[in-house]
Amino acid sequence: MAAAAASGPPKIIDSHLHVWASPQQAAEKYPYFPGQEPTLPGHVEFLLECMGQAGVDGALIVQPINHKFDHSYVTRLLSPVMLENLECHFYHTPFGSVKSYSHSSMSFQDGYRAVRFNPYLWPSGQLMTNEVGKAMFAKAGELGAPVGFMCMKGLDLHLSEIEELCTEFPSTVVLLDHLGFCKPPKNQEEEQVFSKLLNLSRFPQVYVKLSALFRVSRCQYPYEDLSDIVTKVVSSYGANRIMWGSDFPYVVPECGYKEAKEAVWQLLQQAQLSSSETEWIMGRTVNQIIFNNPSSSS
Repeated sequence: MAAAAASGPPKIIDSHLHVWASPQQAAEKYPYFPGQEPTLPGHVEFLLECMGQAGVDGALIVQPINHKFDHSYVTRLLSPVMLENLECHFYHTPFGSVKSYSHSSMSFQDGYRAVRFNPYLWPSGQLMTNEVGKAMFAKAGELGAPVGFMCMKGLDLHLSEIEELCTEFPSTVVLLDHLGFCKPPKNQEEEQVFSKLLNLSRFPQVYVKLSALFRVSRCQYPYEDLSDIVTKVVSSYGANRIMWGSDFPYVVPECGYKEAKEAVWQLLQQAQLSSSETEWIMGRTVNQIIFNNPSSSS
């Protein structure tokens, strides 16, 4: 996909964001899924404007719920002509659900690089460790495609499933969205859940997204209550298993895109990380696991 660039400043890669069609584009060619019409702009031109202002070089796009299983809008952005016109290299994932593929037909084309498991799209009463879930998880590992987990209702609800999949299929890389949705603990029960997030680091294939800070912080921007969480996650996983993400465009009305990146920088400074560790979190980690390219400047 993206050609290797000459050596230069470390690339800053946003590991978690969404794009969807504008209302005009939706009416003409890329319809929204019924009942999932967006309430805020998320078209690619707006994203590029925000990335330019923030000094962000690339992005891992997560398929939005607004188009559900129709990936045509994101696929359009992957065409060589479109990439050239946009003057930007995108790192994309289809991040579909259990209903997106059968394990036998699962493949990655058009620049797609990963899968997302959304436990709330599984049939009622079934787990991600059912026959289909295991087959897809195993197939993703065979294809070298990371599997993201969105545990929006709480990591503890899905921890045993993730552990079972990691144990049975150690070659499949796992991405935990939004710090596993662990907020700064306020009681013993929340402390235990956060400890379980840290304990998942025993599986070397597990990576954590330091993303959507506004979703996990109990405070307003710049989300300073996450300082201790960030320090402990980095200590447990190592910077080379952590990646920052904005959750664009949802982050824009919360604090702004540029400000979201700056909030992460501030938290990493508070954690007293080295410049090398910061480079891993801000771009090298996602570059390595998506493109097997650890270089921070390519």
